[in-house]
Amino acid sequence: MKKYLFLSIASLFLASAAFAADSQIWDAMRIQNIYGYGQVESLGLGPLFTMLQANYFAQIFLAVLIGVPAVFLLHYLVIGPKVFSHDGKKIYAFSIFNRIVHQVAAISFIVLIPTGFIMTFGSYFGGGEFVRMMKDLHGIATISFGIVVIPMFLMWIKDMLPNFDDIKWMMIVGGYLSKEKKPVPAGKFNAGQKSWYWIATLGGMVMILTGATMYFLDFDIEMVRSMTGLSQIDLLRVAAILHAFFGMLVVALFFTHVYMAVFAIKGAIHSIITGYKEEEEVEILHSSWYKKLKKEGKI
Repeated sequence: MKKYLFLSIASLFLASAAFAADSQIWDAMRIQNIYGYGQVESLGLGPLFTMLQANYFAQIFLAVLIGVPAVFLLHYLVIGPKVFSHDGKKIYAFSIFNRIVHQVAAISFIVLIPTGFIMTFGSYFGGGEFVRMMKDLHGIATISFGIVVIPMFLMWIKDMLPNFDDIKWMMIVGGYLSKEKKPVPAGKFNAGQKSWYWIATLGGMVMILTGATMYFLDFDIEMVRSMTGLSQIDLLRVAAILHAFFGMLVVALFFTHVYMAVFAIKGAIHSIITGYKEEEEVEILHSSWYKKLKKEGKI
């Protein structure tokens, strides 16, 4: 079934690409259509979009790019990483399917985020061919992420539903503000990982749709226009605003996810490569899941 799901999603993207190649978005009609943008009925989103684009989006992205890593550097220097024994038992956490899907998504984000920043600050990179190449790479990485985002959403949704442990975890910030290794109330995934999951999957789907709307500027999406009342230019402006908003969230939480997996918890990143977590790490950082596994006799 998983194989057929992959094939279906891949076929959808190939069909979309074929439709795009046969449309008017690549030829001189694009310029003619852009000329008409100011003539159609509009909700007047132009000033709002211009104000956000000129005064807020770039500044917030820059603040996230500098501020989030700076906070984590301070945490690393003051609190330091949590180190767990690698000599004890291993607990099987992620199947091969989980790992492949996660790794494709991870590689996609590694391309999407820097290319997105280069596009945001394109004028500082001289514009031209280099920025256009980054735009194309951004589009290619979007396809790879689009192929795995639905399987990733479905395979983990049950474990990502919120519960009371998440409230307790938030109240103590997962124990990351302390150097002590005390059991932290969390299931297989903690509240921080759940937050990243929802933003990466649902937010990622929004970014795919809004990104495609901007990338294929002249798609006339009649169904969307009839449902929302948005003209083509309004649709583009709303897409740009939503794409930027979710982009900020994705970047901030991606940086957090990478810091936690690579620096804050020594060796944690190996679990999504090998599929196994260290027993001590699970006992401390996922104590509720550890107790459940013990009760079920799986440890």
